Amino acid sequence: MSGLIRIIAWLLALAVVTLPVVAVLKGWMAPDHWPIRHLQVTAEYQRVSAEQIRTTVAAQMGRGYFDTDPARIRSALAGLPWVEHAEVRKRWPDRIEVVLVEHRARAHWGRDQLISDQGALFTTPGASDIQGLPHLAGPDDRVEDVSAFYRSAQQQLSGTGLQLRGARLSPRGSWSLELADGASIVVGHTTMPEARLARLVRVLPQLLEGERRPFERIDLRYTNGFAIAWGDPDAAPAPVPEAGASNRAAAHPRVMARLELQFTQPGFST
Repeated sequence: MSGLIRIIAWLLALAVVTLPVVAVLKGWMAPDHWPIRHLQVTAEYQRVSAEQIRTTVAAQMGRGYFDTDPARIRSALAGLPWVEHAEVRKRWPDRIEVVLVEHRARAHWGRDQLISDQGALFTTPGASDIQGLPHLAGPDDRVEDVSAFYRSAQQQLSGTGLQLRGARLSPRGSWSLELADGASIVVGHTTMPEARLARLVRVLPQLLEGERRPFERIDLRYTNGFAIAWGDPDAAPAPVPEAGASNRAAAHPRVMARLELQFTQPGFST
């Protein structure tokens, strides 16, 4: 019985060694012998189109299954605007599967960057034209600090009639806020900007009651008070955009989709 087992084991080992050689000799594993015919994409589409994905994948394909490199396709997809990350797999015998995740912008950062809902900075064409997002700025390593102050200030100012547009931390460490009507609140150098803003919020209703003049600037950099620069009472108020950071003006419907695409590019079988 043990002799029979040895013979079977020997035959299996021989098959393992021989079959790849036979496959190569017969052309079974030739680059163009098993063309990729199907692309399956799972993605939550808002900014990246199915056509962009198909074209990008097709440009990075090999001649067939065995010389198609998923890492190369993944790198090309990651280079598309709005793509956070992509996963790419080959499925025998003729399929590529792609799972793609887009960035979701929660705020502007500086002049031409955006902050994703994961707190990552990214750039994309036309970023500065996107409406409805707060405008934040500061050193790149302080993204979360500036975001946290903006959220806190938004809560503190709720109910005051003031709508917040953005927050800024200067390179020298001075905090400031921008309102939707163009006015500004200078908080100054402090490790607790929320505390200084709270001092203003406590007296703001009495301060603005019956006041026809809009304020252009409030300076909180005083130990026991603050300074106000008033504007022209007859000046037309600036239009106030709808509150929130939902990017309503520029948003596209976000649709979770799973697509089956046939390759019809020249050089690919269908």
